[in-house]
Amino acid sequence: MSITIKEVEHIANLSRLAISEEEKGKMADTLGKILHFAQELQELDVENVAPTTHPQPLKNVLREDVSREWLSQEEALSHAPDQENGQFRVPAVMEG
Repeated sequence: MSITIKEVEHIANLSRLAISEEEKGKMADTLGKILHFAQELQELDVENVAPTTHPQPLKNVLREDVSREWLSQEEALSHAPDQENGQFRVPAVMEG
């Protein structure tokens, strides 16, 4: 299936892309190849292929959730360059 320069211009306009005349020709060729490949996929017989969500079997790779000792609030704040009321103080990112 081929795609015309006019169709490429329309797609570029919808995408808000500015493309040169040379790029339009390359894009028409590339999009035509993509559409041709999609058409080939449509012709495949997948009647006896079981639907899958992933081609490889998946397993849970998370580690066991185990509680452990962590820094106390005082220890964590001892490394803070600035703190206030038991919290890290950082510069404001939005004006109120």
